[in-house]
Amino acid sequence: MTVAVAAATPYGQVAHNPANRLAAKPIDDYRYDRAHHCYRRPSRGANAMVSWLTHNARGQFWGIMRCERLSRDSLSLHSEGRAIDWHLDARRPAERRAAERLIKRLLAPDSEGNAHALARRMGIQEIIFNCRSWWSGSEGMEPYSLCVDRKGRKRKRVNATLAHRDHVHIGLSRAGARMRTSFWTRGR
Repeated sequence: MTVAVAAATPYGQVAHNPANRLAAKPIDDYRYDRAHHCYRRPSRGANAMVSWLTHNARGQFWGIMRCERLSRDSLSLHSEGRAIDWHLDARRPAERRAAERLIKRLLAPDSEGNAHALARRMGIQEIIFNCRSWWSGSEGMEPYSLCVDRKGRKRKRVNATLAHRDHVHIGLSRAGARMRTSFWTRGR
């Protein structure tokens, strides 16, 4: 599924954005691919993303694979080996700042003004952290549905892991999982 292009982003440019090396190349489209199967192994792109995170971000790897049904028609991206959990705890100020820096880097525009440049070039389709979420094509981090009721009010006593307070969740599109996006084919 291709997603419409977001008009603007609340994120400013960041120094040393890896997406700047690719700014002259066409930017990858926004995509969101739902999961429908349970696989046994992580995707190549998820493993590559873990390696990139290990070398470029504070935090630690918390896992990829987990067969988990979200609804009657949909599974978690973990089920297809397309989601990474990266441990950074929002309840610890230094870790929260590290997670916010990582997210800002992923969602920042490149030197040509392409919104969410690194996320799009890596094939990232979702980011969830500390009761906030970004979905491919959305403007920025918004309230995560599990943490708010139908009227938009914060829920009390939401489990820290389900609320993604103790980790950053990064989900990949199928192209990102196959390393068929511009970052993986041209930018490393």
